[in-house]
Amino acid sequence: MDTVHRLACRLGEQLIHNRMMLATAESCTGGWIAKVVTDIPGSSRWFERGFVTYTNVAKQEMLGVSGETLAIHGAVSEQTVLEMARGALSHSHAQLSVAVSGIAGPGGGTQDKPVGTVWFAWASTFGKTESHLEHFHGDREEVRQGAVRVALEGLRDVVC
Repeated sequence: MDTVHRLACRLGEQLIHNRMMLATAESCTGGWIAKVVTDIPGSSRWFERGFVTYTNVAKQEMLGVSGETLAIHGAVSEQTVLEMARGALSHSHAQLSVAVSGIAGPGGGTQDKPVGTVWFAWASTFGKTESHLEHFHGDREEVRQGAVRVALEGLRDVVC
């Protein structure tokens, strides 16, 4: 069993124990977090829904991210992922959410936000909100896989 599958299994156990549901808000991971979670039999007991919001318009329409936030800070920013995580909660019945937005490459990077830059946010209905920045190395697949792992680790830490 690989690391992300083990992380997702443990997360599911924690969420069931705490009677919580999860929602995901994904951009650069393209639904990979939701896929890992729903690979687990019985995950419908703790996974409520996933939002794949690859474009800025999708982030605004599906999660309520502010156009001003996107214009000022960009899609790959702390401010955006915090709004995505909160939006996932307000547009679902979940008590816990994770949001991910980044630059997986090979193109799209800038000097300020190079390829491998990924922002994360975790939010809960009990008031806990956290954000985190990672700089991954490797190709597109490695960046995305690393982002899935960090997202699941962060969820585990928020639930504990």
